[in-house]
Amino acid sequence: MKESSHWYSSRIERDVQLVRWGHYGIPVLLFPTAGGDAEEVERFHLIGALWPLIEAGRIKVYSCDSVAGQAWIQNGTAPFYRARLQNLFDSFIYREVLPAIRADCRSDDLEVITAGASIGAFNAVATVCRHPDAFRAAIGMSGTYDLEKWLNGEFYEDFYFASPIHYLPNLEDGAQIEALRRRFVLLAYGEGRWENPDESWRLANVLGAKGVPNRVDAWGQQWDHDWPTWREMLPRYLDELTGGA
Repeated sequence: MKESSHWYSSRIERDVQLVRWGHYGIPVLLFPTAGGDAEEVERFHLIGALWPLIEAGRIKVYSCDSVAGQAWIQNGTAPFYRARLQNLFDSFIYREVLPAIRADCRSDDLEVITAGASIGAFNAVATVCRHPDAFRAAIGMSGTYDLEKWLNGEFYEDFYFASPIHYLPNLEDGAQIEALRRRFVLLAYGEGRWENPDESWRLANVLGAKGVPNRVDAWGQQWDHDWPTWREMLPRYLDELTGGA
C-alpha cells in the first residue's frame, strides 16, 4: 500500500519525492516538519497512527520533502533565498504535487486535505489559503505560523505572498477570499514543552477577521510540541473531517 514517486522539479531545481500510503479514500497531503523528508511521517509512526483510517479506505496519505522548511532552519542560508524558495515551494505543491495526487486518484478535480505539524502546519494552512480552489481543509498542529523571525530583519515580496498572516489582512474581496470562506482551518496545540499557543491564536484572528471558518483546540499541559502529541491529534481530526462519528 506504499508507493514512491521521484522526479526532477525545475521550479525548485532539485530531485523530489512524493510518497503515498493507501489505495482509496480522501487524499490527505501531509507536510513534514522543517527538516523532514517525505518519509519522516512514517519513521515517527504518524502513518502507523493513521493506519486504521488508511486500511478502512477512508483516506490516502501523501507526503513530500520539506524543501522550503529545510532552508528556513539551515544555518547560513540567505534570507532572500529562504523567502524565494518558500514561494517556489508553494508553486511546486500546486503545479506538480497536486496534479500527481489527482492523477494517482484518477480525478482531475479532486479536493485535498492538508495537514502538518510545526512548520508543516504553516505549509498546510498556507496551501489552503493560497489555493482554496483545490484544497478543502487544513489541519495545523503545534503550528509555527510566523517565519519572519528567520529573515534577520529583512522582508521580501516572495515571503509576503507565501505567509497568510501577512497577506490575508490586505486581501481584497474576490474569487480567492470567496473560495476560502467555503473552506475550513483547524488549529490545534498542546500547552506543554516547546509549544507556542500564541501563534495559533494570532493566525485564527487573521482568518476570523476575513470570515474564514476556523477552530482552535487547546490540548492541555501534558501535550508537548512533539510526535506523541501529533500521533494523537491527527487521527482524531481526520476522522472528524472525513465523516467519522
